[in-house]
Amino acid sequence: MTRKIALITGGGTGIGRACALAFARQGMGVVVNYSRSEADAEATAAEVRALGVPALVLRADVADDLQVRAMVTQVMEAFERIDVLVNNAGTTDYVDHADLEGLTDAHWDRVWDVNVKGLFHCARAAAPALRQARGAMVNVVSVAGLTGLGSSIAYAASKAAAISVTKSLARVLAPEVRVNGVAPGIVMTRWVEGHDDHVQRLASDTPLRRAATPEDVAEVVSALANAAFVTGEIVKVDGGRFM
Repeated sequence: MTRKIALITGGGTGIGRACALAFARQGMGVVVNYSRSEADAEATAAEVRALGVPALVLRADVADDLQVRAMVTQVMEAFERIDVLVNNAGTTDYVDHADLEGLTDAHWDRVWDVNVKGLFHCARAAAPALRQARGAMVNVVSVAGLTGLGSSIAYAASKAAAISVTKSLARVLAPEVRVNGVAPGIVMTRWVEGHDDHVQRLASDTPLRRAATPEDVAEVVSALANAAFVTGEIVKVDGGRFM
């Protein structure tokens, strides 16, 4: 049996790393995409290989369509298939929602290019391979896209758009490809480093009384990738905070 392959954008750290290891434990080969964190991506790939499965590290900025298409071509040359695409790459800046003048066009442009267009670039490039494999796509969105809260107004808007794109893709890629999203709340990654008060406040308002770990999110990503009759769903992973 040919080994299945998972492509994970932003796969070197945080949620992406946890997803890479989760799929590797299932016996899948893993492609770890990164844009800047090469050392982290290589370290994650080493952990994947230690689990007895192949790993490939590829640099591509998901905001650049040509880079994304080249990345998918490299994956197909190496493995001849893509069974799971996890659109995890994302970006944000902390801009207080009340600071309307502080939310510049530069903030809007970058967050939209990565969180919305980047997701679409990857989905479009990988769609033929996913269709051939009758595979799955899981997009890492955010509860910010459901609530309008989050690190900035632009970030929340980008995640709301990513949720809409997820639902649209679930329709147009069916029946061959299932497309779902996970919407984490606060997750203990490097994004929240230095924001301890913010993390503690949000965790205290959560029924489960803690922030999520990357592994908590990866568990749901993995479940959705394997759920044969689920598509178009957005699953919150927020400890019940926004139930």
